[in-house]
Amino acid sequence: MANPEAKLETFLHWLQANRVELRGCKIKYCDSRKGFGIFSDKDVSDGILLVVPLELAITPMRVLQDPFLGPECRALFEEGDVDDRFLLMLFLTVERLRKGSLWKPYLDMLPTTFGNTLWFSEEELRELRGTNLYRATELQKKSLLNLYETKVKDLANKLLNLDGDSEIEVCFEDFLWANSVFWSRALNIPMPRSYVFPEMQDVLQSCTPEVDEKGRKVTKSDDLTKEMTHSTVHGDTVWVEGLVPGIDFCNHDLKSIATWEVDGIGLTTGVPVSMYLLSAAQSPLQIDREISISYGNKGNEELLYLYGFVIDGNTDDYLMVHYPAEAINTIPFSESKGQLLEVQKTEMRCLLPKTLLDNGFFPLSTKNSGEKENNQSNQVCNYSWSGQRKIPSYVNKLVFPEKFMATLRTIAMQEDELFKVSSMLEELIGPEGERQLSDTDVQSAIWEVCGDSGALQVLVDLLHVKLMDLEEDSGTVESDFELLKKALIIDSQEDSRQTGNDLEETKMMSRNKWSAIVYRRGQKQLTRLFLNEAEHALQLSMNEETSVP
Repeated sequence: MANPEAKLETFLHWLQANRVELRGCKIKYCDSRKGFGIFSDKDVSDGILLVVPLELAITPMRVLQDPFLGPECRALFEEGDVDDRFLLMLFLTVERLRKGSLWKPYLDMLPTTFGNTLWFSEEELRELRGTNLYRATELQKKSLLNLYETKVKDLANKLLNLDGDSEIEVCFEDFLWANSVFWSRALNIPMPRSYVFPEMQDVLQSCTPEVDEKGRKVTKSDDLTKEMTHSTVHGDTVWVEGLVPGIDFCNHDLKSIATWEVDGIGLTTGVPVSMYLLSAAQSPLQIDREISISYGNKGNEELLYLYGFVIDGNTDDYLMVHYPAEAINTIPFSESKGQLLEVQKTEMRCLLPKTLLDNGFFPLSTKNSGEKENNQSNQVCNYSWSGQRKIPSYVNKLVFPEKFMATLRTIAMQEDELFKVSSMLEELIGPEGERQLSDTDVQSAIWEVCGDSGALQVLVDLLHVKLMDLEEDSGTVESDFELLKKALIIDSQEDSRQTGNDLEETKMMSRNKWSAIVYRRGQKQLTRLFLNEAEHALQLSMNEETSVP
């Protein structure tokens, strides 16, 4: 980053001018990978490190109130084909290019490129072949390019021309940058309802308007978020997505030492309608320690897609398994099975968190397994109508979600099984159709007739295919381990200046490539582990199942 100290100094002056209070922290440059971060500066007795008035937040309301973008954005809203997330991305795209933007000190502090997969080179993206992220990235980039061509490009250039910046031409990378800023930094802010939906419009009209550097009046609006698709109202709180300059420089750590809160009336901070950073440490923070927050328990797939980084050995990793919806039409009796799937409100995909394995046949640990086992056993016990099908001995060790198993049981049904299920359900409905079938009715009938072996065989096949896709272009999990073992990560040109001896023992690779390999290795590991679980359950099921009269 060019002149980070100069940009930081300008930004700090901007924060001060907008009444942001750094009470127990400072912002400073970390490195080329992390950018800027927040660090402890002094001990504060109440633990409040940073306070930001929410009028400084970039929210959909702020965009619609803006005298420059507001009118055009209101027109788009009236057409009904954009949402509030689009508004924020459009705002960021245009404001970054405007020479006289009020937000320039803040926008200059943001990264110019990102580590998420939308910014991967073709070579880096190839490392993701066979993973969910590979296809998701292709689709998302195509979608963003279409949005840019159909809505963003002409509108952004029009706004820049109106502002006198006619020599500036917006490009797709500008919009891609805005998209990445939003997804990597936006927070879901619980704003006071009275702030978002003022009850007395005349009070607002009597307020002294703010004036920008060109003498334009900036006033608050009234019910602007009533049309916003991603705003949620709960009692006296309205959850609004937005960026909060200052607090958004907190980096992620699973062992976070701070949280953020909103102070609606100023009782905690003395600053009404503000967001503040609160220390969660049990003792005073060590001076100059980085203050981190947690982005939540997210697997590497989500971390890489949204934030551009991964955690090696991530305990929150998960595997997504799905049965292709288009394949339903190719299976025998697809129409009848489709109707049964619809009644059951089944799910064609499921997330398998790594932690599920703790309760399986081959547990990674035995932490908190008892409670889950009892719940699952009760669920399956309630499925049998006649009691003729015995509860499998392995039921407390089956780690796969019941809703997904119900889907696979339906898909795997043979002709005679389908006939038996239909007969049972017709008997339940009655000759006059006096009873409406519930999803539990259908699930119970299918389980009693079919058991688990058919579903588990389909699941084994799905996991085999997934593992083959993952290994097709990049090899086994062992080969990924070898690549990572020899990897020398290059974050910048300076990092690449190594001696000849160093290069003989290591292999230089970009941070993006390293992240891709860590992610795909984790997917291969989880696929193998869940495949082992499914194969073992299938063998037990085939050994135990008996026919139902």
